[in-house]
Amino acid sequence: MARMQSKQGKNGRRGLWLTLLVLAASAAARPVAIGGVLQSAALETRVLGVVESIAVWTLPRVGVSVRNDPRDVRLVYGARELRYRPTEVRGTGLAGAGWTAVGFSLTTPLPAPEVVNGSLHISLQALQLLGVRLLSDAPDVLDFAAPAVIPISTLPPSPVAPPPTTPVPTAPVASPTPTRPPLTELQPLPTLPSPVQPPAIQPIIVQPIAVQPLPTNPTLPALAHLDTVRVSRTLHRKVEVQRVVLELSAPAAYSLVREKTGLSVTLPRVSATASAQELPSGDQLSIELGEAGTTVRLNTGGGTSTLFTLDNPDRVVIDTTTQLDTSVPPPIDPEALPAGVTYRQKGGLHLLSFDAALYQPRVVSAPSGKASDVAGLVRGVGGVAGVNGGYFDPGSALPVDLVVAGGLMTAPSLERRATIGFTAQGGTLFGYPKPRYLLGGAFGSLTVNSVSSKPRPDLLTAFVGNGSTPVGADNLTTLYVGLGGSTVLSALTGRVTPPAGTLTVTFDPARFPQLPRTAGQPLKTTLSWRADDAPWNTALDALSAGPLLVQAGQVALNPAREMFDTGTNLWRATRQVALGVMGGQPTIAYFEHGTPESFAAALAGAGVRDAVRLDSGSSATAYLTGGYANLGAYLNTVWSRPVPNAIVFVPRTPPVSPELSRR
Repeated sequence: MARMQSKQGKNGRRGLWLTLLVLAASAAARPVAIGGVLQSAALETRVLGVVESIAVWTLPRVGVSVRNDPRDVRLVYGARELRYRPTEVRGTGLAGAGWTAVGFSLTTPLPAPEVVNGSLHISLQALQLLGVRLLSDAPDVLDFAAPAVIPISTLPPSPVAPPPTTPVPTAPVASPTPTRPPLTELQPLPTLPSPVQPPAIQPIIVQPIAVQPLPTNPTLPALAHLDTVRVSRTLHRKVEVQRVVLELSAPAAYSLVREKTGLSVTLPRVSATASAQELPSGDQLSIELGEAGTTVRLNTGGGTSTLFTLDNPDRVVIDTTTQLDTSVPPPIDPEALPAGVTYRQKGGLHLLSFDAALYQPRVVSAPSGKASDVAGLVRGVGGVAGVNGGYFDPGSALPVDLVVAGGLMTAPSLERRATIGFTAQGGTLFGYPKPRYLLGGAFGSLTVNSVSSKPRPDLLTAFVGNGSTPVGADNLTTLYVGLGGSTVLSALTGRVTPPAGTLTVTFDPARFPQLPRTAGQPLKTTLSWRADDAPWNTALDALSAGPLLVQAGQVALNPAREMFDTGTNLWRATRQVALGVMGGQPTIAYFEHGTPESFAAALAGAGVRDAVRLDSGSSATAYLTGGYANLGAYLNTVWSRPVPNAIVFVPRTPPVSPELSRR
């Protein structure tokens, strides 16, 4: 049949299609071309009875949006739509059985779709009624016009509840087997109302540039064709994730070059149609032809791009992640959590639980008198996640309540607020302990009654050195001691700066003459817990904050017991954080907004067994490593102020022992 020209009228086009249908009964399956470019064998037509048909999954390549569902077939091309339902479904408002048309009158009966080898096929006559342009028809090829508008994705699934049968796949092969876990599927279009006129389908406009066929080289023929480019864009808080999918007719090698403004992917011996377009994100995508094959250039203007391949059908996928606004913390990626981490959300309550066999909770502090962002405290010890710790004085950045890290008490206890503790084995403790340093020797026992870098002559003062903070004073003696040790390591007079991690005791020799004053003398130093705090003898770390929110699965708020003034800002409705136990696992809890009462009720309702509130409001931070493009991930939606300490979850390295944990 002669090549169809664009100036032919409606009757001429119809004649071409009718001739095609008449010949269909005797025609064998034919190869399909689009815009003169021969497609893969998977796109061949098929003769079913006396009707030449084509697989529905191939139609987006000629510009038709489809719903590939044998219970509710939909084909949309411009303002025309064809729908097919095998039976009437009562109570759905959907049309009855058979083919129906939207946007035009259906005067010609159409054969029902058929499923062959797992693929749904419709007759070529349906495409003719939709107005799909055909360039030429010959016994050896069926050539469709290349569309100016390529649908972004197929139509959404049918609203009809599916029967318990196996759905028809969208390609004539087995389900795709990705070379890595696939990310979020392409965003579907809104569900179209029925049976009124559907809204216009949102397209990606392909603006052709100078289209040149690949140079012919009889020794290097094209091995594959770039059939379709699909694009999706999702926004996670202020992080944009864009996916570009290059659909190929056959497997193809590629090479990647990263550039300042984006990247380019070269596909040797792959043919394509040259094009250039601006994506919904504002990025520029171009397909360029050269002697070696096809080059796809993606100008992202920033962001981080990753590339991987999928098969069945063959695809090259480019994911680009861009943080659009650095004034907003990036969110967690629930699909890419570290092993052993579980994320749950219940309304405004967000929960991150950690497998105690994989992670050790630890109290981690910034240098004395300094504050740090939680992410920095997590990274500093190789952790995977963290939450801010207890209350502190913003002026001095010093904690106002108990802090124990690695068995060393670095801040004393107010002895009235709820406390969280962690054993070397990862066990979690909740209660109201009152730890004290004890000095023992032939003289008996003395209790250290102050933990500070600023000693008083009338007190025994302990301090854990950080390598920069001086202790001591004229006429006072400072002993360097080892926790659990039996002798004095050093005895110094005046102002001294103890090394980091060194426990010191400063005193007035005239007031405490029984204490040793030279190195090597016997002196035992221990961190003692009260007799009724027996479980705390195994605590390696502890942190006081409060109030206790949940105990044994029930709301346990008692602000009077912990001496909280509920009329102050400390009790106001704000963003809240806590550390608790859920399902036997230590859990970080973040509450978007509310009072301690509403926070406690939400935790108990979610199944949290025990929980203590941590410093909240402007300090509230719950951080997880990784996230989209390794930007880091936060449960809090606004940035928080730096804090002096945090509870950090550190990966375990077996075998785990108290000695290793203290390091």
